[in-house]
Amino acid sequence: MDAGSFNGITKQGHLEQSNLSALLMIFTGSHILSVSQFDRASIDTIFDVADNMQPYANRQKMTRVLEGAILGSMFFEPSTRTRVSFGSAFNLLGGEVRETTEIKASAIAKGESFYDTARVLSGYSDIIVMRHAIEGSVQEFSEASRVPVLNGGDGSNEHPSQALLDLYTIRKELSAQGKTIDNMHIALIGDLRYGRAVHSLCKLLKLYNNVQMSLISPPELSLPESYISSIESAGHAVLETEDLQNGVKGADILYLTRIQEERFPSQGEADKYKGIFRLNHSIYTEFCEPNTVIMHPLPRDSRGNANELDNDLNENPNLAIFRQTDNGVVIRMALFALILDVVDLVDKYARGVNWYTAKRF
Repeated sequence: MDAGSFNGITKQGHLEQSNLSALLMIFTGSHILSVSQFDRASIDTIFDVADNMQPYANRQKMTRVLEGAILGSMFFEPSTRTRVSFGSAFNLLGGEVRETTEIKASAIAKGESFYDTARVLSGYSDIIVMRHAIEGSVQEFSEASRVPVLNGGDGSNEHPSQALLDLYTIRKELSAQGKTIDNMHIALIGDLRYGRAVHSLCKLLKLYNNVQMSLISPPELSLPESYISSIESAGHAVLETEDLQNGVKGADILYLTRIQEERFPSQGEADKYKGIFRLNHSIYTEFCEPNTVIMHPLPRDSRGNANELDNDLNENPNLAIFRQTDNGVVIRMALFALILDVVDLVDKYARGVNWYTAKRF
């Protein structure tokens, strides 16, 4: 997407209609299938809209701008955070959610094609979010859909909204330290071969300047060469290493991933790599900078034989994993508002909340 420059945020944080009409035509009605659709300007647009969604996500006020709209939530692969986050984001904008979970609960288990499923379910929905274990499946589905489709993860390929919320989190965490994404040092740790969140994040990071990447993984789970070549071609420094302790030195961001055991040919094969890289309080204190941010797309595997991100870091103020999940809601609210062309109407349909709301920020 080439959204051009975006200067539609006033000092009060509201979107100016004069700068919005041409911009929204870029997003309105679009599928979101790959982070390759975005440039820095369109990312900034999403982030600006997400900033304006914070009061609604924090239950400081509510909006019914999508009242009557239906989200078709189609998750044919297990999901907790992504599925519930998308649904919550749509609900917070006033819309309703209809869910399909697992292939065995759908007509696909009876032999129905993606084409037929897409034609039918897009007749019931205004927008669809889909996750599937097969790479390219969401794009295939979108080609038959009559409404916009968002990729909630397709195999080990991509996870666009996760990458956007990760980048949004990185920007916010670094901004609090007076830093930017440009010129940062990020260490990517764990299963870099099958981790779709890592793949999408790497594609987005290419859009920034002078990013230093330390890729920490066993050789068998290293980032695919095509990604490394693309990152280096964009002018970024890449270090590949199996040495966790030295690899994290000087990093602004640590981005850990679990072993994606569901992508392996057998459980035994996956188990060989569990627990190889474990970040705990001791390693963090000795080898990381005092303000190094810790991130993880979740779920983290807390079982004893894995435990890639130890619970003894739970009280560390630089642990940003739950701020990540909170940020996922506003990013997904922003995507819905942009695609369904209601960004300038959100505040018009706002009012106060009627119930007790716990402090969330």
